[in-house]
Amino acid sequence: MHRSRLGGFIIDCLGEDLDGAAEFWSQALGLPRRRDKATEDAGYIKLEMPSGEMDIEVQRVDHPSRVHLDIEADDIPAEVARLEKLGARKIAEIKGWVVMAAPTGHRFCVVRAQSKDFDKNANSWE
Repeated sequence: MHRSRLGGFIIDCLGEDLDGAAEFWSQALGLPRRRDKATEDAGYIKLEMPSGEMDIEVQRVDHPSRVHLDIEADDIPAEVARLEKLGARKIAEIKGWVVMAAPTGHRFCVVRAQSKDFDKNANSWE
């Protein structure tokens, strides 16, 4: 048995101006930026969400801009296998997470469980 849940949304932004992209989305969504040098150096800027809510991040990418979602899991290989049985396909394994595509073509990632309320709100799968 493993557990998973929707972890959040990632706003993929093509281009070098991650700071400008994060500023736009911060203002558009009314969410302050959470300053974190380590994540910014890695190409991410987090937006500050109220405690217990999903994660929203702005990410610098080298593919066309889009929004994707993250599914967090306590057992990434088991979650990937479950999703493949539903028709998703694995695109790539990157830095400990897996990029997948739904049968509809929508991209999403399976990432390690990290939400504070994961244990309380995750779905259990056989």
